[in-house]
Order: sequence, then structure tokens, then C-alpha cells
Amino acid sequence: MHPKSPINYLAGYPEAMVRQVMLLIEEDRFAENLLQRYPLAHEVRTDKALYDYVLALKQEFLRNAGQLSRVAFDSRMSVVQNALGTHTRVSRVQGSRLTVRREIRVAAVFKLAPPEFLRMIVVHELAHIKERSHDKAFYQLCLHMEPDYHRLEFDLRSYLTHLELTSICLWASGVEVISLLT
Repeated sequence: MHPKSPINYLAGYPEAMVRQVMLLIEEDRFAENLLQRYPLAHEVRTDKALYDYVLALKQEFLRNAGQLSRVAFDSRMSVVQNALGTHTRVSRVQGSRLTVRREIRVAAVFKLAPPEFLRMIVVHELAHIKERSHDKAFYQLCLHMEPDYHRLEFDLRSYLTHLELTSICLWASGVEVISLLT
């Protein structure tokens, strides 16, 4: 497969599931199907609102985890590069102390997405505070914070495939789509 092939979003899923998604896209029925399940976009549009949203989830599930220094939407993050969000941890020595700054960045494409998709990516990045690698413990933590995590991830990856093939954002105008994809 070509590295930028939209099908890469669905790599690792059973071939029958991938074929079903591709058929829905080809028959122009995918958007209708997805909009029935996720009719509205969320209201989190600013970095401040995103910070508050992430902090509320962190307080609910990861009270004892370290503080977050920054949370922001990142327009430079490209979903084509398979980066939907990032969690970074930078340790610095300040005098005799070691300080850790944690940042979560979320791809700008999530500004115009259903609340379920935003929650899924935030849960994923928050899980990285406790678990660095994508192992069994990591996914168990994701499922603890969002019981429908796996279904939402598949729906999101299917939507990203649709978005790349058609350039049609289901929850935004055409102008917003262009700015999100660049």
C-alpha cells in the first residue's frame, strides 16, 4: 500500500470490515450512516475550552497523575502522518529539582468532530500519562475511561478514510475543511 493511502487508517482491521467501509464510501452512503450515529459536533473550539475538557476527564479518572502544563489544538499536526494527538513529557533540572512538563496536543481536525471522537482521542492521550506504550494495560485504561473506545476508534479511522478520499468534513463547511487538512 502507498504510505498515504487512506486504507492505512484501517490497517490491522479485518478485511471484511475494511471492505464494508470502502463500499459505503464508494456508494456515497458512508456520510449518512455516520451522521445517524454522530449527528452533532462538539462545542470545544478553543485551546482554553480543550484544556478545561481534558482537565475534567483527568480529574475524573487520573487524579493522582502528574499535572498538565499545556493542552492545545495543533493545526500543524497532520492526520496524514498518523498523528491524531500527542502526549509529550519533558524533564528539566531546575537547581536541585527535577521538573516534568506534560503537554497534550490534539490534531485540529478534532475541532470539527462529534464529542465522542474528541473524547476518544483525549482518553488515548491521557492514558499515555500512566502507560507509555500501546500495550494491554494501556488499552485497559482507555476502556476504563471510555467503554466504547474500540468502536469509536474504528468509526474515527473510517471517518478519516472518508475525509481523505472525499475531502468532505461531515460537521463543517468546505472552508473549514481546507484549513484543517493543511
